[in-house]
Amino acid sequence: MARGRSRRSGEYGEFWPAYVDVLSTLLLVVTFLMSIFMISQYFATQEASGKDTALARLNRQIAELTNLLSLEKGKSRSAEDELASLQATLADLKQEKDKLSGFALSGDEKAKAAEGRIQTLETDLDAQKKISNEALAKVDLLNQQMLALRRQLAALNEALEASERKDKDSQDRIKDLGARLNAALARQVQELQRYRSDFFGRLRELLKDRKDIRVVGDRFVFESEVLFPSGSATLAPEGFSAMDQLAVAITDLVKTIPPEIGWALQVDGHTDIRPIASSQFPSNWELSTARAVSVVKYLASRGVPAEHLVAAGHGEFQPLETGSDEESLRRNRRIELKLTNR
Repeated sequence: MARGRSRRSGEYGEFWPAYVDVLSTLLLVVTFLMSIFMISQYFATQEASGKDTALARLNRQIAELTNLLSLEKGKSRSAEDELASLQATLADLKQEKDKLSGFALSGDEKAKAAEGRIQTLETDLDAQKKISNEALAKVDLLNQQMLALRRQLAALNEALEASERKDKDSQDRIKDLGARLNAALARQVQELQRYRSDFFGRLRELLKDRKDIRVVGDRFVFESEVLFPSGSATLAPEGFSAMDQLAVAITDLVKTIPPEIGWALQVDGHTDIRPIASSQFPSNWELSTARAVSVVKYLASRGVPAEHLVAAGHGEFQPLETGSDEESLRRNRRIELKLTNR
């Protein structure tokens, strides 16, 4: 038995190293396989992560392509709309073409008419050019005339300046003569006033007994009833004596007044406000003027120089009295005598 155990122990001792070698070899194989697995797993992981990145990139590209596809679809719709618009425009153009084809003949006629107008305008243009040439010639002529006028104007200015110098000298002489004339006129007026005073004094002396003749300022006033019948311009016989005395005083005055003194006896006729309408005297203008002329004619017939007599009619427009009673009307009907200078 002991030999049997020792035999079995020897068998076991011979088998164990081989078993250990097998286990070691198996462990090495398992380790090698685990390493290969881990390496393959690593590469698989790397490849999977790369595929995820590529997938994400592809997803982004798909999104971009989707957006581009939407834009292209929008453009396609716009293109379709534009195509429809162009087709409608093409149809309108075809219709317009048909119309233009129908108007071709009338267009030719219009073209001919336009050519006729062009020819007319060319003719007018030639005429205008001709007129322009004539106008230029006229302008040259006018320039020459203007130059001549300027020369004449210069000569006239010289003559005017000379005339102004002469005029200034003349004005100085005129002022001197005017002053001398005014002085002479003043002397004549003073002398005439002196003769007027003498004349009025003489008349006052001759007519001092006549109550119907009065002095108003520098005038002798005869009431019309003294000289004329009512509504008449013919001297009444009772007025002759007064006119004769007046003629004597004037003729005596003429002898004393120097010839260089210009004087005149002004005879003014006046009426009242009552109107007169007759075939002989349509208004008081005619009656008052006729009475003044009658007095002037009578004085001339009695020797008073006619060149020193003046007749004027004033009608009813210069009354002495403003009342309408009979006394006021009677005083306004009058003949006035006034010695004035001419």
